Amino acid sequence: MGEPGHGEITELLLAWSGGEASALDKLIPLVYTELRRLARRYMRRERAGHTLQSAELINEAYLRLVDSSRVMWQDRAHFLAVSAQAMRRVLVEAARSRKSQRRGAGMQRVPLEAAANLHVRQSTDLVKLDEALTGLAGEFPRRAQVIELRFFGGLSVEETATVLSVSADTVLRDWRLGRIWLLRAMSSEGAHAG
Repeated sequence: MGEPGHGEITELLLAWSGGEASALDKLIPLVYTELRRLARRYMRRERAGHTLQSAELINEAYLRLVDSSRVMWQDRAHFLAVSAQAMRRVLVEAARSRKSQRRGAGMQRVPLEAAANLHVRQSTDLVKLDEALTGLAGEFPRRAQVIELRFFGGLSVEETATVLSVSADTVLRDWRLGRIWLLRAMSSEGAHAG
C-alpha cells in the first residue's frame, strides 16, 4: 500500500471537523504517518542521547492533536502547521523541564572544565528560541511560521511553500530574514541578562 494522497488526508480532516466520527478511524493511521515523518526529521537534528525520543515526541504531539476537538481543520497544510506547533510545544516543555530540575538531581559528577554542559545549554537555547519565536510571530507571523515549519516541523523549502501557499523564493527570504531577526533578538536578550 502506497503513501496516502494529500487530498485523502484533507478530506478526512474536513469530514472529522464536520462531525463525521468514522473519518477519525480512517484518519488516525494516516495522520500518525505524517507525525512520524515530521518527528524523524526533527530528531535527526538533535544531539545523540537526547532524553526525548522520537516515539515520545510523536505520541505527545498526536495526543494533543486528537484531543484538540476545537480545531476546525482546513486541509493537510493546516494539519502540518498545527502539528509543527504541537511538536514545538512538546520540545520546549521538555527543555523547560530539564532546565528547572533541581541542580544536580540525577546528574553524574564531571570535572569543572566539562561543567559547561551542552545538554543544559541546548535546553536553555530552545526555551530562548521559543520566546524569540513568539516575539517574531507578533511582528512577522509568516516568517515565524516558516521558521516553525522548517525547524520544528522539519519541512523542506518546497513543503513549507505548499503549506503556506507561497513561492519557494518567499520561503527562502522569510527563512533568512526570520533567522536574522531571531539571532538579533536572542543576542540582545543575552546582553540584557549578562
